[in-house]
Amino acid sequence: MPHGRGRKKEYQSSRYVKDIKSGDVWSVFKIIADFVQGFDELGDLGPAVTIFGSARVNENHPYYAQATHLASMLGERGYNIITGGGPGVMEAANRGAYEHENIESIGLNIELPEEQAPNRFITKGRSFDYFFSRKVMLVKYSMAYVIFPGGFGTLDEMFEALTLIQTRKMWGVRLFVVGTEFYTPLMQFINDKLLAEGMIEEKDLKLITLTDDLDFVVHEIEKSLVAQMATLEKEGLSDTKYYKVLSSYFENRPICDGSNE
Repeated sequence: MPHGRGRKKEYQSSRYVKDIKSGDVWSVFKIIADFVQGFDELGDLGPAVTIFGSARVNENHPYYAQATHLASMLGERGYNIITGGGPGVMEAANRGAYEHENIESIGLNIELPEEQAPNRFITKGRSFDYFFSRKVMLVKYSMAYVIFPGGFGTLDEMFEALTLIQTRKMWGVRLFVVGTEFYTPLMQFINDKLLAEGMIEEKDLKLITLTDDLDFVVHEIEKSLVAQMATLEKEGLSDTKYYKVLSSYFENRPICDGSNE
C-alpha cells in the first residue's frame, strides 16, 4: 500500500530552524521592516496608553471586565489604546477602546505557534516577527503603561518598562499595576529581596503604582499628560512635532490637572 503524499507536518521548531538557516543578513532586513513599519504607522498617533495582561482569561473573568472598563474610560477621554493584539486582557482593552469613534484601538501582534491570534476589536494592527521590535513599539508611543495580571510575557513587559523608566530611557511615563491581590506577593519580594539587598534603591519603588482603583489610574494619567506638556514648554520644545500632536489632540477636550483637589 503506497504511503500518503499529503502535506508534511510542520513542527513548532520548524520556523526557528528556518530562521537560522536563512542567515543573519536576511534577519536584519526583517528586523528593519518591523521597525520602519511600526514607526510609520504609530508616529503621529497622539496620546496613547499601553495595556498589558494575560492572553489566557476569557470574557467572563473579572480581569477582562476591568481592562474593558479602563480602556473605555480612557477612550472616552481621547486616549488611544495599545495592546499586544491577542486574546484575554489584550482583547478586553481593545474592546473598550473600540466603543469610541476617532480612537485608535491598536493591536501589535506577535506570530506564535499557539494562543496568539489578533482579536476582532482592532482598528489598527501590525504583526511582528520578533518580540524585541514589538516591545519597542508597545512602549515607545505611550505616555502610561497599565499592567494587569499575566504570565511570563506580562512580567517581561512590566520589568522591561520599569528598566526603561528607571534608567531614564523613557521620560515622563507612569506605570500602574492593577491587581493588588495578584501582585502583592511580587511587591513583597521586590521589597524584601531587591531593596533589602541593595539591588534597587528606595526611590525605585515609587516607579510602581499598585492599585485596583481604575478611576485613580485615569486621573493620574491625565495629570501626567499635563505635566509632560508643561515640561516640554519649559524646555523650549513647544515647537516640536510631539508637543503639537499632544496639544492639538486635546484642544476640545477637558483635561484634569489635579488643581481642584
